[in-house]
Amino acid sequence: MSTQAHAETIPRRKRRRPLRSLIVPAIGLGLVAIVVAWLFVNLIKDPTTFLQLTFTGLTRGSLYALVALGYTLVYGILELINFAHGDVFMIGGMVAATFALQVFNLRSNGPLTTLIPAVLVSLAAAIIVCGLLNATIERVAYKPLRRAPRLVPLITAIGVSFVIEDVAFVWKGPRPVSLPPETLPSGTIFTIGTCPKCATYSWDQFFVLAVTVPVLIGLVWLVRYTRRGKAMRATAQDKDAAAMMGIDVDRTISFTFLLAGALAGVAGVIFAFYETTIAFNTGFTLGLIAFTAAVLGGIGNLAGAVLGGLLIGFIQDYNEGLSWHGPGSSWTNTIVFGILILILVFRPQGLLGEQTPEG
Repeated sequence: MSTQAHAETIPRRKRRRPLRSLIVPAIGLGLVAIVVAWLFVNLIKDPTTFLQLTFTGLTRGSLYALVALGYTLVYGILELINFAHGDVFMIGGMVAATFALQVFNLRSNGPLTTLIPAVLVSLAAAIIVCGLLNATIERVAYKPLRRAPRLVPLITAIGVSFVIEDVAFVWKGPRPVSLPPETLPSGTIFTIGTCPKCATYSWDQFFVLAVTVPVLIGLVWLVRYTRRGKAMRATAQDKDAAAMMGIDVDRTISFTFLLAGALAGVAGVIFAFYETTIAFNTGFTLGLIAFTAAVLGGIGNLAGAVLGGLLIGFIQDYNEGLSWHGPGSSWTNTIVFGILILILVFRPQGLLGEQTPEG
């Protein structure tokens, strides 16, 4: 007893933080400071170009956010990185282009009476096709591997990705499917500054936000306030406990894949009408960028996926468009995937993600 009392009277020494725990955040903050300083200098030197690139970055980032949400939904409920998701997005774009060209026969600067029905029908078709495709992939390729080691479904997802690419290759061939230029209205909504050196926001950019924002609001409402959404959140938290509470876990997982596929279909329609071209391998590259966005924001976090998508969109456009000592467009993919590596090193849980122990 006396020994224990004596030990309690000895003041506890403060544990020193490991040197690595101080160096790593310092390096991260230093890199962020360099980027912020570079952006600030460009803003001062050419504010009009900076604002124009902000508009285009917002447009591109919104598209990335939609695709990233599909990754984060599936990961949040199964802890599976569905690498086939980008190719499901590509199928959605192919379906949209097919309807636009073969059913509605769209032309450049066509009337709104033809364009609006074409967009709505393409959206409905892509949502149905991509949702059912993603749910079928889950039922055929992933469900039998639920209790397998994590590496097995991951390799399966890569295999499914190549299968979908080959199907698209056989369906549409090696050449990109192209819509007519200026399929969407290209007029200017508003202008900032004095032209010819001015920043403009166009109708085709507004189209991306006009579709994306309602979809994001609807997704948040579904996940937070509906019975299906509560079942999804419960299953993501603890599958066994959710099953004990009467939730059909298999049906909830299938619904999550259906929802993720629907989001990919919407993103595919937006991409096809905005970019006016899509190829069988488009989903691979864009899917990797969207996955990077999901990791950047915190995979498994809906708000994080949106934040990551917007940040990647801004980073790409600023790098390709800012003139003052920028790396240049040839370095865009290197920078994006370099960010992925840095995030995995410095903050594996992402910007809005939470550190969770491995179970």
